[in-house]
Amino acid sequence: MASLRTPDPDPDSGSGWLSDEELASVRRRLPIAYVEAVPVRLDGLGVVTEVGVLLRVSPSGSIARTLVSGRVLYGESIRTALFRHLEKDLGPMAFPQLPASPNPFTVAEYFPLPGASVYTDERQHAISLAYVVPVTGTCEPRQDALELTWMTPMEAASDAVADEMEGGRGALLRAGLASVGALH
Repeated sequence: MASLRTPDPDPDSGSGWLSDEELASVRRRLPIAYVEAVPVRLDGLGVVTEVGVLLRVSPSGSIARTLVSGRVLYGESIRTALFRHLEKDLGPMAFPQLPASPNPFTVAEYFPLPGASVYTDERQHAISLAYVVPVTGTCEPRQDALELTWMTPMEAASDAVADEMEGGRGALLRAGLASVGALH
């Protein structure tokens, strides 16, 4: 059985990583594939009791709330990309429970120009497959994530939290919670 873990990629190894210059060039020409995840904790009946929202420094340099997200590498499966980003953002002891079928709750299309979609990203046109993923372990933010805040589903879906999220991710978070019946 193949492992879902991938070694830390080396940009010079031809592993699918692009230099900053190459990525900027590609972003100006093509949509980029991403995965996004709403980490949740479940009770014994599978009901969402908590939602994890990250606090991180955004590409513009501001501090904002966000979800687990990242690019899908060339030759990488959606499942592997999702696992890699969950582990990168939440730590190796988060123990995400990936879905048996990698069907997202939605496909979010981010545009660089406001108004084309509820989702915006000034850097690029991006296509993101979004998932709600239960985690059972200890989550300790890594990489550029400053902290992970666990909230009730209603707190996470609030206007106050949505206002702290960039690019329409508050709407994406609400859609994810609605897709699993966590909003009443």
